[in-house]
Amino acid sequence: MAIAKAERLMNLALCLLGTRRPLSKRELRDSIEAYLEAGSDDSFNRMFERDKDDLRELGLVIETVENLDGEVGYRAGRDSNRLPPIALDAEEAAALGLAAKVWQQARLAGAASGALQKLRAAGLPEDVDPYEWHGALEPRIPVHEAAFEPLMLACRDRRPVVFDYRKATAVRPEPRHVEPWALECWRGHWYLAGWDRDRGAERVFRLSRITGKVRSRGAKYTAEVPDVVTVRETVASWAGETADRSALIRLRAGAGYPLRAKAAQVRELGDGWDELEIPYGHGLDAWLVEFGPDVVVLEPAELRADVVDRLRAVAKG
Repeated sequence: MAIAKAERLMNLALCLLGTRRPLSKRELRDSIEAYLEAGSDDSFNRMFERDKDDLRELGLVIETVENLDGEVGYRAGRDSNRLPPIALDAEEAAALGLAAKVWQQARLAGAASGALQKLRAAGLPEDVDPYEWHGALEPRIPVHEAAFEPLMLACRDRRPVVFDYRKATAVRPEPRHVEPWALECWRGHWYLAGWDRDRGAERVFRLSRITGKVRSRGAKYTAEVPDVVTVRETVASWAGETADRSALIRLRAGAGYPLRAKAAQVRELGDGWDELEIPYGHGLDAWLVEFGPDVVVLEPAELRADVVDRLRAVAKG
């Protein structure tokens, strides 16, 4: 079975690399014997999609092209699949090894290990152990969200997606149609940046607030992907990291430790309440709502009004 699959993948790769024009599923099925033996169209489609994903995981760049009749074709351009010679010194190899070490507990562990093996074959210095780490602290990037892997693949393949997303102030999740650009980790949480088709604007989504499955869509991107996607800067701005003002709040004793960590001043009021002065920036109202009845905004008045409006919206459902 393993030999048969390897032969099928090799034949598919040769077909995609050898064609000058995109080949449709029908043409690929007629060209590869293993696909001709598929019992039904559904069986062939499942087999082809798995094989295509496997080739992409192995590093083959497969282009998806839609012709004037709306038929989808596939090809693997030789230029896009040809790499220049790789030359790494010891410091560069060590940096790559450290990056791979970070991913050892994440869903990309297999891909990171495979990439290092390919670099070995391409001339990685033999006297460098890419997995050797002498630091007292060992780096890790945790990935617990089920949405991470499908979104990572969608960013790589430039495929629009649909998912249900629950905002911090919403009771129920809402569907979002997004053209994903980049994933980035900031302060222990993963965020996706992309183009929100429904709102016609760039948006950043926290993966832990995505509910259900991430579904792919075959349509092309409608918005241009920027050369630089500033995920962390956007999230930091929304979280009030770039604040130039201050807000005064009452916080229940023993609650809201993230707010206490940001506070410039803390004063005990008694009766189980404290008074905090915290940075005030864009998005602070949404963050304060997450603490519910443990927070009361004292000033400024516009922040208090925004928090009250959000709480009323949540109460109405």
